[in-house]
Amino acid sequence: MMCPDINALIYQIPGGMLSNLVSQLKQAGAMDKFDAVLEEVPRVRADLGYPPLVTPTSQIVGSQAVLNVLSGERYKIVTNEVKGVAAGEYGRTPAPIDPGFQKRILGDKPVIDCRPADLLEDRLPQLRAEAASYIQQEEDVLTYALFPQPALKFFKLRQLRLYGYDEDNSDASRMAHYI
Repeated sequence: MMCPDINALIYQIPGGMLSNLVSQLKQAGAMDKFDAVLEEVPRVRADLGYPPLVTPTSQIVGSQAVLNVLSGERYKIVTNEVKGVAAGEYGRTPAPIDPGFQKRILGDKPVIDCRPADLLEDRLPQLRAEAASYIQQEEDVLTYALFPQPALKFFKLRQLRLYGYDEDNSDASRMAHYI
């Protein structure tokens, strides 16, 4: 878009979402369906309880709108992410989602009616124990939680350097270090 377009207010589509919709339609060879997708976005958004159109929910809404238009039937194909929004996996939506709509796309899958993170087990003590021999500062626990394999590699190298290990004076195949 090279100039302001008032239709952005009507169709509720932010710029990044618009470029993604165009890309999806081009890949499908269906740019002729662009206007229909623009009209479908607000309907999908309403069906899903008006989630904010920011990543990731903007892409979830947009992709479902494209599928609805391309398949010729609303919700003939439903993405797992749309099911996740309808099930409450992304949190509570600003407006309630129609229970009939939820049943249609979720079947018997339960709907989360609490804060989704409250359903997660507390793994921090386990992670702290697993990395205990490498922890030098509190941030190390978080590093290990987010990136376990690279963190262990980093922690081991950091520990070796702390004890004077020099990669240039070692032979890893013989597990030997030369002084």
